[in-house]
Amino acid sequence: MSDRQTTLAEIKERVLAFARERDWEQFHAPKNLSMALAAEAGELMEHFLWGSSESSREIARGPKRAKIEEELADVVIYAIEFANMTGIDVADAVDRKMAANAAKYPVEKAKGRSDKYTEL
Repeated sequence: MSDRQTTLAEIKERVLAFARERDWEQFHAPKNLSMALAAEAGELMEHFLWGSSESSREIARGPKRAKIEEELADVVIYAIEFANMTGIDVADAVDRKMAANAAKYPVEKAKGRSDKYTEL
């Protein structure tokens, strides 16, 4: 599988099938999934703790890459399962959020800046 060959719908189906085969949907309430997602995000962040922005780029390419990929996969899997259990269309939600972000952060004001939209 690769990003270029796999659709989001296919990934959502695989994640759902995995949970269903194990009868885990009963545990996958939005509350539990959001907490699991946060926990896995924390495990991903742990790989970069105390380093600089530049060193984080090196770490992501270095010997820890396989573990970082696993943690990222856990984050994405929980996010996908959250979408499955709540009926959220991920592509639509991302599209709407990107449109809202474009309005908050117009290129002419935000380009090259990290300020919050209220500070532009």
